[in-house]
Amino acid sequence: MEKKIAEIIAEMKEDPSLAETLSATSSITEDAGLDSLQLVNFILRIEDEFGVEFDFDEFDLEHLSSIEAFCAFIRERE
Repeated sequence: MEKKIAEIIAEMKEDPSLAETLSATSSITEDAGLDSLQLVNFILRIEDEFGVEFDFDEFDLEHLSSIEAFCAFIRERE
């Protein structure tokens, strides 16, 4: 799941090398550098890709602190 998320981020940033440089501990907002619009599109893409729906009342920016933390958040909703 971590690898797929890194690939999606790289695709959204139009930088294929990001898929190789991002790790489980990489911050989605800091290391990947997604801006606010890209972040919204990223979350929508993740919902489609993994068949989950996020309740934004429960969503916290801490979930984006690392790819690993975001994967844990996704797994709780599957």
